Amino acid sequence: MKIRSAVAITAAFLLTACGGGGQIGDSNSGNSAANKKLVLIPGITAEPFYISMQCGFQDAAKAAGYEFDTQAPAKFDAAQQTPIVTGILASKPAAVLIAPTDDKAMAGPMKQLKDAGIKVVEVDTKLQDTSIGVSSISSNNEQGGKLAAETLNKLAAGKTGSVLVLNTKAGTSTTDARAKGFEDAIKAFPNLKYIGQQYTDNEPATAASKVTATLAANPDLIGVFATNLNTGEGAATGLRNAGKTGAVNLVGFDASPKQVQDLQAGTVQALIAQDPGTIGKQGVEQALAAIDGKETKRNIETDLVAITKDDAAANSKYFYKQSC
Repeated sequence: MKIRSAVAITAAFLLTACGGGGQIGDSNSGNSAANKKLVLIPGITAEPFYISMQCGFQDAAKAAGYEFDTQAPAKFDAAQQTPIVTGILASKPAAVLIAPTDDKAMAGPMKQLKDAGIKVVEVDTKLQDTSIGVSSISSNNEQGGKLAAETLNKLAAGKTGSVLVLNTKAGTSTTDARAKGFEDAIKAFPNLKYIGQQYTDNEPATAASKVTATLAANPDLIGVFATNLNTGEGAATGLRNAGKTGAVNLVGFDASPKQVQDLQAGTVQALIAQDPGTIGKQGVEQALAAIDGKETKRNIETDLVAITKDDAAANSKYFYKQSC
């Protein structure tokens, strides 16, 4: 009996160690101290803003002793981001940092992460539903839009004319906030006539064609505010094709290598740059706090800066990266 009891105890121990309840992968183990994996899901692949965020994310995760992975959709689209979220559920990381591509449509998939015990941190963009993420880290986007309006007014130097906002996709929390901040602030400058915003579906070619069409309908166009990287690059192309480079002041958002090149060449007159590396770093910090059961900060805002050709060198730390 003693021998049989010892065998039974040994077998029970091995079962618990190798496949019993509570091991990583079990539905209750998403926040286990042994789970050392973080995943970043940016809004789109190969975009310098999100690459810069990824660099900050990787550096912070590595310093904390965590494994890290990044998976991004080919387009800024909820239909492409959703299966990435669903696929990550199976690997059950301790936390996911995600830039939701739609502030409503991504709520369901992201809630699945939360319900599986995975900590969710929103980076750059966020959901309307504030119950899913433990923290949201982004720029103060309304302030960025206000800064763009003030910068465009300075560039106009008292001249009168129409101004256009090129937005990306309706339902994108960040760019919608930038457009709102611009619309509110431009009212303070009666010499600038706001003619509304147009959506580009985050496609540079669409942004270029929107600029061309607006110039035809509004020959007094004096300024364009492009609310994100792709839209800004497309707007610069549209102005170049129309022979209006410099005649129409272009204020872009973000500071990709191409945008910085356009700024230095005079194709773009100003850039409103974010600090994506810090967003990635602080996203990791909030994720680790949640994993450890510590207090998290629900909303964190990072710096923005207006950059012109004259002060570009002094603000080079805000230029985005193409690789880590």
